[in-house]
Amino acid sequence: MGYWFEPSSVTLDLGGTPLTLETGRMAKQAAGATLVSYGGTVVLVTAAHGAPRAGQDFFPLTVDFVEKTSAAGKIPGGFFKREARLSDREILVCRFIDRSIRPLWPEAYYDEVHVVATVLAVDSEHRPDIPAFIGASTALTLSDLPFQGPIGAIRVGKVDGELIVNPTIEQAETSTMELVVAGSEKALVMVEGSAQEATEAEILEALQFGHETVQPLLAVQEELRAKVGKTKTEVAPPADHSALEERVKGLAEAKLREAVRIQTKKERYDAISEVESEALETITSEYRNEKVALDTLDAVEARQAGLKQLSSSAKDLLHDLRSDLMRERLLVDGVRIDGRGPKDVRSIFSELRPVPRAHGVALFTRGETQAMVYTTLGSSADAQTIDALHARSQKHFMLHYNFPPFSVGEARFLRGPSRRDIGHGNLAERAIAAVMPETEDFPYTVRVVSEVLESNGSSSMATVCGGTLALMDAGVPLKAPVAGIAMGLIQAEDKHVVLSDILGDEDHLGDMDFKVTGTRDGITALQMDIKIKSVDWAVMEEAMAQAREGRLHILETMERDTAEELPGFTARQVLSDWAPRMEVIQIKPDRIRDIIGPGGRVIRGIQEMSGAKVEVDDSGSVSVFAPDLPSLERAQAMVEELTQEAEIDRLYTGKVKRITDFGAFVEIFPGTDGLVHISHLAEGRVDSVTDVLAEGDEVLVKCIDIDPSGRIRLSRKEALGGAISEAKGGAADA
Repeated sequence: MGYWFEPSSVTLDLGGTPLTLETGRMAKQAAGATLVSYGGTVVLVTAAHGAPRAGQDFFPLTVDFVEKTSAAGKIPGGFFKREARLSDREILVCRFIDRSIRPLWPEAYYDEVHVVATVLAVDSEHRPDIPAFIGASTALTLSDLPFQGPIGAIRVGKVDGELIVNPTIEQAETSTMELVVAGSEKALVMVEGSAQEATEAEILEALQFGHETVQPLLAVQEELRAKVGKTKTEVAPPADHSALEERVKGLAEAKLREAVRIQTKKERYDAISEVESEALETITSEYRNEKVALDTLDAVEARQAGLKQLSSSAKDLLHDLRSDLMRERLLVDGVRIDGRGPKDVRSIFSELRPVPRAHGVALFTRGETQAMVYTTLGSSADAQTIDALHARSQKHFMLHYNFPPFSVGEARFLRGPSRRDIGHGNLAERAIAAVMPETEDFPYTVRVVSEVLESNGSSSMATVCGGTLALMDAGVPLKAPVAGIAMGLIQAEDKHVVLSDILGDEDHLGDMDFKVTGTRDGITALQMDIKIKSVDWAVMEEAMAQAREGRLHILETMERDTAEELPGFTARQVLSDWAPRMEVIQIKPDRIRDIIGPGGRVIRGIQEMSGAKVEVDDSGSVSVFAPDLPSLERAQAMVEELTQEAEIDRLYTGKVKRITDFGAFVEIFPGTDGLVHISHLAEGRVDSVTDVLAEGDEVLVKCIDIDPSGRIRLSRKEALGGAISEAKGGAADA
């Protein structure tokens, strides 16, 4: 087919599958657009920008990733039958694209930029998130926007001990590692993922493998840019504020130097605010007091605009001065804001069951960061249904993170979870999921909720630590306890300092936020964001080694604080009095009908009489979920009674249901009866069955045979000669 426009494309092999980047055929009015095809998965990524808003002093970048159900041949559920707000899965993809491209813009660029990745088609093997990432970098690289890329990303898996590129959905199920690695030509720019207690060496090997694999992606983007890339917009260099900078230093440097040394957050913020307000007031007053002619409206408006610009510039310079003082103290003296050394972890206190009635609850405090974490146990009916494009699945473990405004001393409306909340919760969930028991061993649905009560950095890692303790308090048999630590970086041209357990200010003013979680044996999850162009390998290796030291220290303090409640640092052996009870009973599939009954009458009766929930699947697995132990035992006994099987040589007390000329049919438990032949009624000759038994009689019998068709032969004669004490209660005892 001929086009009146000229599409261009490039193709490379990525992990054994062709990846094609095409531009010029779709969305031509966007600043940049790329159609990415990877196997049968196709994603359109566009980049657009708007004019800067007056007085704007930040970079308003937005990334959206949208999965259209039509891409998988599906119709959305719900009443309106159309896509609504972004799902958690879509938000997580938005976040890792955003975090990767955000550092790669000129310092003074404040235009609004919007990147949208729309899934147009999806196959059963190739997930659309990595194509969306590659498409975002390509669209920005081809556009006239001053993006300082390109960058690339792949997913690294490990199957049968071998590192693989972009594992398929099937391969991911057996992979012991899943890392999304984003990099530039020289180094990494973003990392996130999970592993099954991998060593630091294994993680570093995977990251280096990922970075090497990314390089061809950069080359094809450059190739496409050489063909059809637009000329980049020139960004004016920042205005010369050297005179104002000197004035700001003269007014505030000495006082700020003292203020940033205050160790408690609120007092430090109050002192900094006072110093900066005084300096700002002096600078703006001097401007107002200048004698200038204001004889026209234009002159008045220009003066007002100048005051606004002066105030904004002074605020930026005060912020930079504060950052420089903090960084200088660390690089020169090795002393942090709160007086700690680079490797020091804040004081930790762990408490179990600070409030009653929860199935499991822990209060974890690290410095001025605190999280109350709850564990709630539910049945399989409480599992979350995940309706992904490629398949529908059930999620039996979930972790939710809440960050209310009071945790940082702010007063604002409570709203639903933010993208940050969803991202932090997902990181903590992946950290703990690696050590959760298999569903077969612990058939509960488990929900963990973290309520952040105070925050001064590392609240997601407090969630991991508190979540581990809450799960152990609830009796969930974790494979091993997990702890997490957030690492930071202060980097100058010729020197750097890696920080353990960073404060909020160290995150905000530093160059890296690198979160690592794991057990004593290895890493379960990690996430790295940077604010500089890249981080080299030596720094990564140092940060991971230092993170391990901090993680082991945190695990030791958690064990010390809970030694009385959790001997051996293992889960409680007895569930909370308020926790539900659950048992799984395996029956033969052909006995399912006995539990369900006509129209479900029997299973409803069990639930009504016992107070328990009973669920049966096609394999014969019967899950009994009860609010307490007596309810569980009642339901369990009823299920066992309905499905028990006769055993040869066992004695049963049954009830005579029917008499014939040749014997009596005795029900030994509900729905199961057997024949006592007339020759097995008693010792000696019996002329008539009714001489010995009548319908409705209770009788002790012994099972003497079960033929291949399942028919049961019973004997009263042999039972009377056996031990009555072995009688098994049956229908007559019910």
